[in-house]
Amino acid sequence: MKARRQMKVQELITKEIIHTQEDLAERLRLAGFDVTQATVSRDIKEMGLIKVPSQGEEYRYAVASEAHPANLQDRLKRLLREAMVSINDTDNLIVIRTIPGNAHALAAIMDNSNWEELIGTVAGDDTILLVIKPKEAVQTVLERISALLG
Repeated sequence: MKARRQMKVQELITKEIIHTQEDLAERLRLAGFDVTQATVSRDIKEMGLIKVPSQGEEYRYAVASEAHPANLQDRLKRLLREAMVSINDTDNLIVIRTIPGNAHALAAIMDNSNWEELIGTVAGDDTILLVIKPKEAVQTVLERISALLG
């Protein structure tokens, strides 16, 4: 069932413009899949879907192509500049706030950035939690993000 659903997700985002998880859940329900927002969120994460610019200032879901490292760095820089609203830290955690709907895309890129200090991310709609190890490396990660912001 999961494989069929994820194939349908890929088909939908390839053929239609899907802006939000709610839009995707609704399209899946119309196609006969009984899904929740949590299921859609997990599928998006597992499939490595990203948000790309659409019309005007809107974004839509897309299948991430095999990103080559320079392209990944450019995407990270662009999305940080376009979507990040604020950043804060405590101990070994960094919290990044984004404009709504962009946290998953930014977190996915950060997860694939191969920063050795970054254990992983947890993303909601507009908030990302970065877990850093060791906690002394938080400043290094903050400086890296600051450099990307230019």
